[in-house]
Amino acid sequence: MHIVLETDRLTLREFTEADVDNLFELNSDPEVMRYITGGKPTPREEIRDNIIPFHLGCYERSDGLGTWAAQARSTGEFLGWFHFRPGSGEGAELGYRLRRGAWNKGYATEGSRALIRKGFTDLGVDRVFALTMTVNTASRRVLEKAGLTLVRTFAYEGPAAIEGSEHGEVEYALTKTEWETRGPTR
Repeated sequence: MHIVLETDRLTLREFTEADVDNLFELNSDPEVMRYITGGKPTPREEIRDNIIPFHLGCYERSDGLGTWAAQARSTGEFLGWFHFRPGSGEGAELGYRLRRGAWNKGYATEGSRALIRKGFTDLGVDRVFALTMTVNTASRRVLEKAGLTLVRTFAYEGPAAIEGSEHGEVEYALTKTEWETRGPTR
């Protein structure tokens, strides 16, 4: 197991082929997938044949960016994942998906802050951004707690109609200069 980052309560590690069941369980929860696919599960074959190989391929770039499995540091329990990767916008894109049992415990904020810190201090990132549905208030709160601020609202252009998609999506961002000026959040 190649550990990428540890926080007080989380271990972020590289995915392996053995994580198919973890991702299948995560992506089968309609509440977890509510603002991503409208609640539809991801087929196991899609995870095995496309998603896991995609994550593994990201590690070969060796730029420190990618998607990592998140585990409870104390028990090793799979909680979900975080990504910090080149995105469609300027800078590194921050994202996460956690099991429902890990919601409202501060894990998303803790992992996000740790990745932002790593990006600005170790990886040469100048800007971090994140995208979410406008109506996804829980994710918006996490992004704000992690130090990002609302940049813009834009039309949803996803492949399927999702509850709340008529309100569009939002982009949050934080620059290295802003992070340094405010003082890094822990």
